[in-house]
Amino acid sequence: MAQSTKPLTISKTHARRFLLRHQELLPPRKLKGKAGILAFIQKVGCIQFDPINVVGRNPDLVLQSRISHYRDKWLEELLYQKRVLWDGWDKMRAIYQTTDWPNFSRYRASVQERYADPTNPVTGAMPDVLKTLREEGPMSSIDFKDTERVDWWWGTQASLAKSALDILYASGEIGVHHKVGTRRVFDLIERLLPAQVFSALDPHKNDEAYENWHVLRRVGGLGLVHAGPSEFWGGILGVKNTSQRSKVLENLVKQGMLVPVFIKELGGRTFFIRESELEILNKAKRKSRARPRAAILTALDNLLWDRKLISWIFDFDYVWEVYKPVEKREYGYYVLPILFGDRFIGRFDPTFDRESGELVIKGWWWEDGVDVTDAMIVALRECFSEFLSFVGAKEIRLGDGLLGDKKLNWVSDVSIEHTHR
Repeated sequence: MAQSTKPLTISKTHARRFLLRHQELLPPRKLKGKAGILAFIQKVGCIQFDPINVVGRNPDLVLQSRISHYRDKWLEELLYQKRVLWDGWDKMRAIYQTTDWPNFSRYRASVQERYADPTNPVTGAMPDVLKTLREEGPMSSIDFKDTERVDWWWGTQASLAKSALDILYASGEIGVHHKVGTRRVFDLIERLLPAQVFSALDPHKNDEAYENWHVLRRVGGLGLVHAGPSEFWGGILGVKNTSQRSKVLENLVKQGMLVPVFIKELGGRTFFIRESELEILNKAKRKSRARPRAAILTALDNLLWDRKLISWIFDFDYVWEVYKPVEKREYGYYVLPILFGDRFIGRFDPTFDRESGELVIKGWWWEDGVDVTDAMIVALRECFSEFLSFVGAKEIRLGDGLLGDKKLNWVSDVSIEHTHR
């Protein structure tokens, strides 16, 4: 067993730089092409999937801030042609390396156990759905003709076939063959996974080994973590509360896999980083001499998985308001944060008219105390130029409520480095 490493003490500034370096955001967009996508996902374990598409799907928005001139077709190829990435479950629905499939054996078994009751209509429908897929090949829920509806996840209703497909997918009987927009087309798992992955056994000899693996992996998903309650910790079997997390984190410290960290300005709270990240932590002591760049993040970006931590370290408070009633929103439906250098400088509410090709900034909110410098304007122009190309927009304009805002005069000068998608 490796020897544990004694705790380190760093400043908030040091912590910010470390997090951004770990997340490949200091500077942003330095990774290249499909190799860059694979390198980033290997580093953080997974990126979260969400079907909402205002100016891009969540995984594509995550990647456009890390990958130079990112194109969503690269991710589609890695997922559904080369199948070196997998569309599955980790922290909610997520994208991870296909070779990680065996590590989630316990999760899939837990789903199978939960839906083992044959009197459950969804469970009862699964054999027929599997038989149809085996005989007919890849299908989506709309290809099944049943009309029966059942109560389903998040207070919704769904067809019996769709519900059965959801459980077969979560339990590892089927996988995503490809997508049509956000609609999943499924096939039998043995037709999709490489043979050596499909036949691989659970690598974890017991629950403790699995918990150690998944907690260590999740630490890498953000870079710097604490044991307290957070949506960040979702999806890890057997580790449901602070006490259980603390036990696993302490065990990983004893094994030399994690290093405890204290942050001077944050009292006695204990944080953790992976021992393998100490070199990055050391490099983050020094301020970068490179010209600061800007990046547009998404609501479910890995960096924002623990919003309490981001509030502590960056003094930036962010709430995703998609599911809030309109009258209760402080900012807007799909507001995206903006980084400049190692600071959040603001957020904006975009919309994209796909027919006209116009990206509209409906709302913009600067963080308190932000001084809009020439260097910031240069960085924002460059960032939004690449963002237009990523979205596939022909032009950008301010919404009516922002016209005349002198701090946003630079928007009219954004040039479009347009590469066809």
